[in-house]
Amino acid sequence: MQLVLEVKEKLQKEYHSLPVGKNGRDDEDMILWFLKDRKFSVEDAVAKLTKAIKWRQEFKVSELSEELVKNVAQTGKAYVHDFLDVNDRPVLIVEASKHFPAMQDPAEDEKLCVFMIEKALQKLPTGKEDILGIFDLRGFGTDNADLKFLTFLFDVCYYYYPKRLGQVLFVEAPFVFKPIWQLARPLMKSYASLVRFCSVETVRKEYFTERTVPASFRG
Repeated sequence: MQLVLEVKEKLQKEYHSLPVGKNGRDDEDMILWFLKDRKFSVEDAVAKLTKAIKWRQEFKVSELSEELVKNVAQTGKAYVHDFLDVNDRPVLIVEASKHFPAMQDPAEDEKLCVFMIEKALQKLPTGKEDILGIFDLRGFGTDNADLKFLTFLFDVCYYYYPKRLGQVLFVEAPFVFKPIWQLARPLMKSYASLVRFCSVETVRKEYFTERTVPASFRG
């Protein structure tokens, strides 16, 4: 608690122009989260937190809504599952075969991505801290490949939602995905170790019950 107050005072003194309130410079839960991520270094937490709060302002995260992302959400390429997984984690599912970077607006995709992360985090049960990301790669082809978006996604998770992604499943990855993975892996930094390549059956048996399994992964 002492360290949280130190960060709070430092932000107030040195970054007075930053907003206050939820996800602002005086949000003690957020401060504690970034302190944990930075191994309780006040200086490091202040630096990372300042960057995150400025980004939230510039990206207008608080203004994102179902209505704002409606058009791109209608593609069905990303959604938050209605149920938690067996480890009580909210689940964010991406259907990669519905993503066409050449035909879709990258700015809209980025808004959808951040909106879905925020939506998943709102479903966190008390005492739980991270979410499960599932990339359904069935039907994935070269037209769906988007290294720029993957870089954006993992940068956002690394810098602005640290340690919120508990695990990432790449489901039924086809051969054409392998070169994408080789390029993406170094860009993912520490998140690369969270990735598990697996089958639909693994998703069904190890991460959900019969009642909670997403419809697209049912037998």
